[in-house]
Amino acid sequence: MAVHSREQVAGTIAWNVVGLEEGHLRGMAVLPLMRGSGIASQLLSRAESELQQRKCTRVTLDTTEPLLRAMRSCEKHDYRRSGKTKDFFGMPLIEYQKTLLQGVSTPAGAEDKSSYCLAVCST
Repeated sequence: MAVHSREQVAGTIAWNVVGLEEGHLRGMAVLPLMRGSGIASQLLSRAESELQQRKCTRVTLDTTEPLLRAMRSCEKHDYRRSGKTKDFFGMPLIEYQKTLLQGVSTPAGAEDKSSYCLAVCST
């Protein structure tokens, strides 16, 4: 989560490692009054850094067409549509992906399938 100067939650992001060298971002949100402040960029950057430390070289996230602002933000941060879509309660759920800097491969069978939540503080 991100906390702003009044110690109020300003944004959150969660991620998990879903397989060898692949992470997945989920549940990112920023308080409306904090949008445009750089909180989303900080959250994404920190989550990507954490995934790189876990040897991930690819990260994915999903969004839906009604969330145009989220789609634009994904593209601004170098995420591109992977071409995969799923049904999400009658709406297309669109997968975006990004290649992270190359890291050392995780040995087979040693993937970390834990989930994480992130805190980024902003004043």
